[in-house]
Amino acid sequence: MRLVVPREDAPVEKRVPIVPESIKRLGARQISVSVEAGAGVRARVSDEEFRSAGAAIEESREALFASADAIVRVRAPSVDEVSAMKDGATLVAPLFPLSNLDLVRAIAAKNLTSIALDMIPRTTVAQMMDVLSSQATIAGYCAVLMAANELPRFFPMLMTAAGTIAPARVLVLGAGVAGLQAIGAARRLGAVVEAFDVRKVVKEQVESLGAKFVVVEADEDAETAGGYAKETSDAYKQRQAEAISKHVKTADVVIATALIPGQRAPVLVTEEMVRSMRAGSVIVDLAAEQKGNCALTVAGSVVERHGVTIIGALDVPSRLAVHASQMFSRNVEKLFLHVTKDGTWKLDPADEIVAASIITKDGEIVHPRVKERMQ
Repeated sequence: MRLVVPREDAPVEKRVPIVPESIKRLGARQISVSVEAGAGVRARVSDEEFRSAGAAIEESREALFASADAIVRVRAPSVDEVSAMKDGATLVAPLFPLSNLDLVRAIAAKNLTSIALDMIPRTTVAQMMDVLSSQATIAGYCAVLMAANELPRFFPMLMTAAGTIAPARVLVLGAGVAGLQAIGAARRLGAVVEAFDVRKVVKEQVESLGAKFVVVEADEDAETAGGYAKETSDAYKQRQAEAISKHVKTADVVIATALIPGQRAPVLVTEEMVRSMRAGSVIVDLAAEQKGNCALTVAGSVVERHGVTIIGALDVPSRLAVHASQMFSRNVEKLFLHVTKDGTWKLDPADEIVAASIITKDGEIVHPRVKERMQ
């Protein structure tokens, strides 16, 4: 099997999905790797390093795709890029197929098999392949550093000759992987941290990191069987908004991480809440790519509204491109070792990882939830 790695074209993207340390292990499983020239430069991996690990370097993307049995991407390809891929190849990338229906149609029309890395289930067996979790780890950590850089105040409490400086107050919305990392990073910098999540099960995790869990007085618990958040009732949303509003008002920093798979990110911070914050406060919206948890977020931009800086960055994991690429590569490597044998695919539909993540097979849309969306 030949696995190919094209250069990522998005200006904000610095990661590469396969790094040299994975190439030798893939080679031992009869999976050879070809890399488009310059694909790793922004992740600080040279073409020579790829060659030394056993990869072939290809100058022409057309020739790269022509040789591909599998194509691995950090980001979902465009419809135009899909049209350039070889019929019958397998595309492995975060596809977000429940919302990118035009992309799924293009993939099917090109007779591609596709594996959506964002659909890998959150199970014990699959955690080594979970790209979303590995990249969210980086995003949560970076979000705190971004906030600290913008905030015109200290994070820790300081005892100085000029008097005592109170610690910054941080509110984390969403206590998934990114949120928990943000809590840990903010606590290490000395902030007082509170966190909210619709899933009650995470309360213990939040408190174990030294943060206070914001409780919404309701019986509803919005956790799916796969460990993700799901849509809540209107009554819960009203109580949620009231609780969040009280805590946003006193926060110096809000880090928003809440996502619902296949849907627009829930709006948790309204314009009125932003207006209530102290001048100089900061919001880092990690849900910006899915239209944001803050009503005033501008995806890809840093804006100031009502004296509050709102960061809608789209390149957060890329800011630590070396480790982000290393973690992404290890996830992809483990996936390939799971779904191949002796350099050939073993896409068993009875396998829970395959069943959850395979979107198209030989040009047919096979994922039940995606098929339902198409109707």
